Parts: sequence; C-alpha cells; structure tokens
Amino acid sequence: MITLDFPLKVVFQEKAAWTLYSIFYITAPNNEIGRKIAQLLVEEKLAACVSIVPEIFSCYRWNGKIETSMECLLMGKTTESLAQAIKNRVSEIHPYDVPEILFVNIANGLESYLQWVGESVSS
Repeated sequence: MITLDFPLKVVFQEKAAWTLYSIFYITAPNNEIGRKIAQLLVEEKLAACVSIVPEIFSCYRWNGKIETSMECLLMGKTTESLAQAIKNRVSEIHPYDVPEILFVNIANGLESYLQWVGESVSS
C-alpha cells in the first residue's frame, strides 16, 4: 500500500506483509483426469478450491500442425507462494507432455473470501 500525506510523505508497506492470491488455469483431456487433479490439489492444500468447466473446445498448434480437441478446464484459487509447488505437482501426474498451467494474480476480491483462500492452503 502506498499512502501520500501532505506535505508530501510517501509510506510504503512491505510486499512481504501482503498475501498475494492467484487464480490458476489447467486444462485436462477429460473430466475424470480433471477431477483427480482437482481433488489432489485440494487434499494436499495447494488449492483452496478448484472449479471444473466440463467441456471446452481447444484449437492449438502442436508439432507444427493445427489440432483441435475437447478438454475440461480447471480454475483454482491459491496463493502466489504455492504456484511453483502446483506446477511441480501437476507436471508429475498430468498426462500431457506440456500441460497448460497458468497463473493470474488477483488484483481485488471480497476480503473474507481471500482470507478463506489463505486459511485453506498450506502456508
């Protein structure tokens, strides 16, 4: 947090005091595998919640060719500090050679929900 007081005095809050929250996106080839990944991430306290969109159409370039497939999309909530652990764990169990694992920082949200996210995952 940056506050400005007049006469001009700038106060910075240390980043270490902030808990940064993230939403992650992971695609899986089907709902069964998606559910297994979601269950594992919540059980291991890497994610507070994982929602699954059961059918998405994906179009992508793979090995020089345009491919299409039906997949499911996992959307999870976690803290930024767990991103590497999630990437490592999902890479161990995911059937794709190069799984889609993306993180987006949450800029704003209901404070009580974000607090619950923080309390629901490993610190």
